[in-house]
Amino acid sequence: MTFKKTEKEIIKAIVKYDEDAQKMGLSTYEYAFYTAVANNESAKELMGKDKLRELAVVLTETIRKNASIDWTIKENVRAKMKVAVKRLLRKYGYPPDMQLLATETVLKQAEKIAEEIVNND
Repeated sequence: MTFKKTEKEIIKAIVKYDEDAQKMGLSTYEYAFYTAVANNESAKELMGKDKLRELAVVLTETIRKNASIDWTIKENVRAKMKVAVKRLLRKYGYPPDMQLLATETVLKQAEKIAEEIVNND
């Protein structure tokens, strides 16, 4: 595979990601969390797209409220964030057997965009 071909595929994937987020009426951050929780087929079947979308919006708000500049380093702040995510997953009826994985995935997504989340308030 050539660099040019790989570059085109990456650009195509980014454009599709943005289009999918826009179609759902989600911001880039909200869509990142949507993909984290919708990655589970049983959650999609059980909850449906609309409820997962709503969960993603609330997760984004919760993470923004709880995020601080060093939240990824401070264990007590990270633990608070983890508890908040778990509560939301339970509240929205996320499948219990997949909550741990979803919590970890959401936190990983949050870490990737942590600086942007904190600085966009």
